Amino acid sequence: MRRRSIPLGVSLLVLQVVIVLVTTCAAGLLAAKLQSDRIREAYKDRMLSVAESVARLPTVVDAFSSPVPAETIQPLAELIRKASGVTYVVVTDHNGVRYAHPDPTRIGQRVSTDPGPALSGNVFVGTETGTLGRSLRAKVPIRAGDGRVIGIASVGILESRLSADLAEDLPELIGWLAAAALVGVLGAALVTQSVRRRTFRLEPAEIAQLLETRDAMLHGIREGVVGIDERERLALVNDEAMRLLGLSEDPTGRPAAEVLEDGGLLDLARGGDDVADRLVLAGERVLVANRMTAKTQGRPVGVVLTLRDRTELHDALRQLDGQRTVTEVLRAQAHEFSNHLHVIGGLVELDRRADAVAYIERVGGAGSITSDIIEGVVADPALAALLLAKSSTAHERGVALRLDPESAVDTRAGDDALTVLGNLVDNAVDAVPTGGTVRVLVRSSPDGVRVVVDDDGPGVAEAQRGRIFALGVSTKAAEGAHGRGIGLALVSRVVTRRSGRVEISDSELGGASFDVWLPEAGVR
Repeated sequence: MRRRSIPLGVSLLVLQVVIVLVTTCAAGLLAAKLQSDRIREAYKDRMLSVAESVARLPTVVDAFSSPVPAETIQPLAELIRKASGVTYVVVTDHNGVRYAHPDPTRIGQRVSTDPGPALSGNVFVGTETGTLGRSLRAKVPIRAGDGRVIGIASVGILESRLSADLAEDLPELIGWLAAAALVGVLGAALVTQSVRRRTFRLEPAEIAQLLETRDAMLHGIREGVVGIDERERLALVNDEAMRLLGLSEDPTGRPAAEVLEDGGLLDLARGGDDVADRLVLAGERVLVANRMTAKTQGRPVGVVLTLRDRTELHDALRQLDGQRTVTEVLRAQAHEFSNHLHVIGGLVELDRRADAVAYIERVGGAGSITSDIIEGVVADPALAALLLAKSSTAHERGVALRLDPESAVDTRAGDDALTVLGNLVDNAVDAVPTGGTVRVLVRSSPDGVRVVVDDDGPGVAEAQRGRIFALGVSTKAAEGAHGRGIGLALVSRVVTRRSGRVEISDSELGGASFDVWLPEAGVR
């Protein structure tokens, strides 16, 4: 049978009450000890003062030279004892024989304690056991006019009296301690209630279960979740967010500026307004980010970013934009294609088949890259397939894609070269008008890969060349476009990672020329 745990409220209250009581008792013992020491010190000062007064009285000193010193010293000692409130005042000669004592029958007898320290000229203060019981006493040497020690003045008070004085003070001390304990217990009850309210009256096991469930759910979400607190430190990064951001270790607790190095994400986190479905780049990955302000009881406590991987979707949207453009171009060229068909039909009816074939080749494939053109200069099958696909897409949009005769690829160009080439060709085809031309140069060597894309479009103004690779910057109209300003940003990040270079200049064709160099690893 499972043992039922003690409720959190009861545990907290009992623990705090125990702490209060233990602390109060310890404080009480310490206070009693301090009070006892204070009483003892006060009596020490009084006894020393009385003993020194007795030792210096001329009457006492002169009595030592009389035939019966006790007759003079005993009445005087008793008078001083009663006036000072001490237990006894004893006066002895240099042999320790008493001249004064509260019990007259003990006069003339030797003292029961060692008189040596005082007879040697030293003042003694301490606790000893004598004929009257255990007492705190002070012994002062009595000196003659020439400085010789001729006797001792001993003043003491019983330890039982010290204890009685302390006992008189204890009720008040205990009362204050009890009041302090009561206040402490009431405070513990209030603290317990406050803690219970702050924990929504949940038990530790329930809190732990909620925390485990929350972590499991957050890390199981297929979207990346990044929580940033008011100090711009990462409060939460789930597994999907770590994957999307390329993180190998949990960055929780680190400054957001160190982890969200990409300006787009950091600027989004620092923005004042909530944002939905904004395209950002994390390295070379296209993400759709949302920003929400996290609030507790109406007070902002941080920011939550949700991230979705849209790299493949971005490519699909670009293709959709291309297809829309192709549709518009096809509609505009429908009448021209009808004319071509009429010409071909007329040549066939005139039985001029050779002329019909030549006409078809002239209007159908002129200026396009074919497998025959690629076969001799591009040995990388992936790069060749990309060029053929881009050539077909460009032809459908009325743009001629040509491969520079100086191109030469005798090894695999790599995925980075494909990314750079694909994005540069897409941007060039988008930039040129119908009937325009895009020229591609690809050369590979053991040192790296060079990609040059020229077009006869409007080109890139000098003022924009310094910022055209920034995320979201585009020279094309945004109407009907999805994710404009992503392609060149990806090119820039690939070049930066490879420690390469990218240059923009005026093309010989009349538009813009993008020249990219991607060195191999270890080559700069």
